[in-house]
Amino acid sequence: MSAPSSASGPSSASGPPSPPSLLARLNGNAYLLLTLTMMMWAGHASVSRLAVGEISPASLTFLRWFVVAGIMYGLCRQGLREHWPVLKPRMFYLALMGALGYTSYNILLYWSAHSTTAINISIINGAMPALIFIFALVFFGQRVSALQWIGMLVSMAGVILTGAKGDLQHLLELRINHGDLLILIAAILYSGYSVLLRKRPIVPSLVFFAAMTPAALVSSFIPLAIEIAAGEFYWPSTKGWLLLLYVAIFPSLLSQIFFIRSVELIGAGRAGLFTNLVPLFGAGFAMLILGEELALYHIVALVLVLGGILLAEWRANR
Repeated sequence: MSAPSSASGPSSASGPPSPPSLLARLNGNAYLLLTLTMMMWAGHASVSRLAVGEISPASLTFLRWFVVAGIMYGLCRQGLREHWPVLKPRMFYLALMGALGYTSYNILLYWSAHSTTAINISIINGAMPALIFIFALVFFGQRVSALQWIGMLVSMAGVILTGAKGDLQHLLELRINHGDLLILIAAILYSGYSVLLRKRPIVPSLVFFAAMTPAALVSSFIPLAIEIAAGEFYWPSTKGWLLLLYVAIFPSLLSQIFFIRSVELIGAGRAGLFTNLVPLFGAGFAMLILGEELALYHIVALVLVLGGILLAEWRANR
C-alpha cells in the first residue's frame, strides 16, 4: 500500500495519539508513587546503619539539608516569592516545623543507628500513626473511639515488645536499648510535627516544604557544633558521600514530592494507609542489605503494630 500523498487532509495526516510517557504514567499512578515512597522511607533505616563509621550523624543531617534546601530553592523560587506575604507572618511556625520534623527526627535516627538494628528502627517507627492519634486527642480534642483506643494500645504493645527484645523482664529491670529509646523519641517528635501540619499556612505543598528546608538546615548547625566540640566529627568516606547522596535525593526529596502528588490523586486518608508498609519494607531491607536476623518477637511485634494501626484506621475510615 502506497504512502498517503501530501494532498491528503488533516485526518489522514494525523496518526493515532501517542501513548503517555513513562513519567506521565508514573505521575498519574498514586499506588505506584506511594509504594516507591514507602520503600524510600523504609530504606532510610538501613542506610542509617550503613552510615555508621562512614559519615558522622550530624554531618549527614547538615549536608542532606544543605543539598535539599538548594534543590528546593531552585525548584520553588518563584512560588516562594509569590507566597511570601502568607509565609512571612508564620516564620516561627516554619522554623519550629523544620527543626522538629526534619532536623530533630533525623539526628536522633542516625544516633540510634549506632546502638540498635534497622529492624527495631522500622518497627518502632511504625507506631507513628498511633502516636499521631494520641497527640490529636491531647492538643486538638479529636474524638477517639473505643476501637481506635484498642488499636493504639495494641500498636504500642508491639513497640514495647520490640524495646524489651521479647523479654518483659528487661522492662522491669530498665534494660532498654539506648538506640531504641532514641528512635522512640524521634517518632514522638515526628508525630507532633505531623499533627501540627493541620495549622500549616495555605500555600502549595511543595512551596511549604521548600519554606521549611532552610529551617532544617539552620537548626542542623546545633548538633553539628556539638559533634565538632566533642571531637566526634569526621569527613565522609567515599561510601559516606554515596549514602548522603541517596538520603538527599530519595527519602528527603523524591519521596516528599511523590507523597504530595499521591495525596492530590487519592486524598490524605487513603494515602496515609500506605505508611503501614514501612515496617514491612524496613524489616525486609534490613535482612537483605544488612543481613539482620528476624527474631520471633520481631514478627509478633510487627503483627501487633500493623494490626493495631489497621484497627484504628478502619474505624476512622468508617
